Order: sequence, then structure tokens, then C-alpha cells
Amino acid sequence: MADREPALLTGEHRDDRPPTAGDATTDLERAADTIPEFPRELTPAPRPRREATPVFVVGFWRRLLAAAVDLAIVVPCALLITFLASRITGVRLPSSNLRLVDIDLWIDLVLATDPALVMAIVLFGAIGLTYLLVFQIVVGRTLGMRLLRLKIIDIYGDRPSAARCVARCAGYLAGVATLFLGFLWMGFDSEKRGLQDWIAGTYVIRA
Repeated sequence: MADREPALLTGEHRDDRPPTAGDATTDLERAADTIPEFPRELTPAPRPRREATPVFVVGFWRRLLAAAVDLAIVVPCALLITFLASRITGVRLPSSNLRLVDIDLWIDLVLATDPALVMAIVLFGAIGLTYLLVFQIVVGRTLGMRLLRLKIIDIYGDRPSAARCVARCAGYLAGVATLFLGFLWMGFDSEKRGLQDWIAGTYVIRA
């Protein structure tokens, strides 16, 4: 028994003692020293914000002048195509007693759904909508708007997408269906937007 006491008292097995709080802190410090530090250059820099540019919406009368220029381009082309279509198909308006100022005769033709009149209305509408759709998708404005320095933008300030242009052309049809009240609304709206603009989410501004 006496030979074993010195071994127990001298602490030869001191490494088998339970770890203390000081030893745990030292291990954490060593682990922290081994974690690699990433360079600050790899941190993504914040993207600069695009400054909003002021825009000026255009009112009723200037847009009416642009529409008059577009009509001066579309109507002759539509008349020529309608004339050629009537020659090819043989569908014509009644030539007897046909007067442009005879409102009663035109009302009778509309109520009777005269084939020549229906064909002319469809061709005029198709040609006009094609003209509007192509120019608005390609350049964001018609020739009349270009002449008067106007352009179309969406609610984000960009050129309208093809889907918005299609919706805008549908708005033109809605404006005609409301007896042109959808176009006249531009003169009373605080943002100077017509029915087609509200449907498509667009503005007409100075270019």
C-alpha cells in the first residue's frame, strides 16, 4: 500500500482529469484562429440607383393633331386597298343616289348590313390597327407622334412591350365603342390619359 501512495500523490495521471473552463476557452480561440478570412473585395458592392428623369405628359389637342396626321396617312391607303378589294370581289356600294352627306342612306346601309359597307369598315379597322400596332411595337410611336415629338412609355418609363401595345390597340376599339368618349376623356383626366392608356398602362409624353 505504501508503494502505491507516491504514484497517486505525484499526479502521474494528471492528463486524465476533466477539462476545465479555461481549457475550453483556449480550444475555441485556437479554432477561431484557423477560420479563413475572406477578402473584402469579394463582397458585392451595392448597385447604384437610376435617377428618375422628369417627363411631361401631353394633352388632348396635341395628341389630336398627331392623330390627324396618322389619319392622313392611313385613310388614303385604306381607300386604295378597299377599292382594289371591291374590284376583285365585285362587292360594291349601290351607286344610285349615293351621297356622302345623306345620313339617312348611310344609316339604312348600316342597319341592312350592306356587304360592301361591312367590308370597307373591316378593312379600314384592320389597316388602322395594323399601322398603330406595328409602329408602337417597333419605335414606340406613330408617324404623327414622331412629327409632333411625342412618344409612348409604360408606367416604368420604358418603351411599352408588345403585350401593352396590343392592349392599347384594344383600348382604341373600346374608345370607338364608347362613341369616342374614351378619347375625349383625355381632356378631363388629371394625368391626360385616354381609355387606351388606362387599359394598357401607358402615358404619352414629350420626346
